[in-house]
Amino acid sequence: MQLGTMAWRGLMRNKRRTAITAFSVAFGVLLSVTFTASGDYAYTNMINTSAVMGLGHLSVEHPEYQDTPTLDKRLLEAEAVQRKALQTPGVNAASVRIMGQAMFASGAKSVGGTFIAIDPSQETPTYNIFLRTLVEGQCVTAEEEHGVVVGVKMAEKLNLRLGKKLIFTLTDKNGELVSELGRVSGIFKTGDDAVDGALVLLPLTLVRKALGYEPKAASLVAIFLADHREAAAIKSKLVGLWAGRQDIGVLTWQQSQPDLAGLIAVDRLFNHLLQFLVGLVIAAGITNTLLMSVMERRREFGIMMALGMMPGQVVRLVLLESCWLALLGLALGVIITTPWFVYMARIGIDFSGQIGEDYSAGGVLVDPVMKFRLYRESALWIAGAVFSLTLVAGIFPAFKAGKTSPVENLKQG
Repeated sequence: MQLGTMAWRGLMRNKRRTAITAFSVAFGVLLSVTFTASGDYAYTNMINTSAVMGLGHLSVEHPEYQDTPTLDKRLLEAEAVQRKALQTPGVNAASVRIMGQAMFASGAKSVGGTFIAIDPSQETPTYNIFLRTLVEGQCVTAEEEHGVVVGVKMAEKLNLRLGKKLIFTLTDKNGELVSELGRVSGIFKTGDDAVDGALVLLPLTLVRKALGYEPKAASLVAIFLADHREAAAIKSKLVGLWAGRQDIGVLTWQQSQPDLAGLIAVDRLFNHLLQFLVGLVIAAGITNTLLMSVMERRREFGIMMALGMMPGQVVRLVLLESCWLALLGLALGVIITTPWFVYMARIGIDFSGQIGEDYSAGGVLVDPVMKFRLYRESALWIAGAVFSLTLVAGIFPAFKAGKTSPVENLKQG
C-alpha cells in the first residue's frame, strides 16, 4: 500500500480530531487573508492617493531637487521628458508640474502654503485629486491665464470665493521675490484640513513667467503607473533613457515620499509579526494533535517496523499525514474565507464614525472604509506559508514515531 494512502487512512481514523485540526488550519488561512488583504488594499490606496496629490508613482526631476527643493532646481526639457516617459510601457500618464512654497494674500490677510503649477490641457481628475474633489467652480482653463484653484480651508482663512483676487508671492530662479495676481476659479475639498488649508493650484504658464523659467522648464514630471509595484522596474527603464545625463534624476514614490514609505514598511512589519505569532499558536496545536496521534499508534508503528518498514518510512508516513492535513486545511480555508473576502472586497466596513472624516497618515488621506485586495503573490505567499507551517508542525511527531525501536513500541503499545 502506498504511503500516501496509508497516511490518509491514518487521518480518517479519528475524523473528529482531524476535522478540528483542519479547521484550525483553515482559521489560520482566514486570519492571514484578513491581515494581508486589508494591508494590500490600504497600502495600495495610500500609495495611489499620494501619487495623485502631486508627485506621481515616479518623478523625474533635477538630481538635487529632492534634497533642496528650491525653484532654481529645474528640468530644462520637462516636456521632452514627458514625451519619452509616455512612450514607456507601464506608464499611464505623465504631467509637467512646478511645485514650491509661496505666500498667498487676499485683502489684509496672508498665509504661507504650497503651490502646484499645472497645465490645464493635460490634467485630468483621474491623476489629480484636487480636480477630483472640486466642490465649487472648475479647474483652471487653458484660456484663463490667471485662474487659480484653492482649498476650502484656505478659502475660509482668506475669505475667498469664486472670482476673488489672490496674490501669490514666491522666489524666482534668481532668488528674487516676485508677485503675481490670480482669480479663484475653483475650490476643492480633499478632507485633509492640512492640505485644504495650504495648497493652491496655479496655471503653469503664469508661474513660468513669474519665475523667469525657460519655455519648457518645470520642477518635475510626475509619472503615473498602472501598477505601483512596477515602480522600480520602470525607473530602471527611464534611467536608461537618460544614461549619462547629470541634470536628470528619477525617483520612485518610496524615495520622493520617504515618510509614507517608512510608515507602510513599519505597518507591514507589524502585520507580518502578528501573522507569525498567530501561526505559531496554530502550529503548536497541530503539533500537539499529531503527537497525540503518534503516541496512540506506537504499537501500530512497532508492528509495521517489525514487518520490515524502515524508521525513515515511518517518519515519511507521519509527514505525509501532516501534508494531507495541510491540504485539507487549505481547502477548508478557501471555503470559509471566500464569502468573507467577497463581502469585504465589494462592501467593506466603514470606520468613518470612529476615526472621523479628516484622517491622514504620512501626509496622505486614508480611506476610512476597510476593504480587501489580495495580490497574486500575496495569495501564493499565504498558501505556501500555511502549508509549510503545517509540515513543520509535523516534524517532531514524525521523528518521535520513527526513532523508537519496534520492541519498545510493542511494549508500550
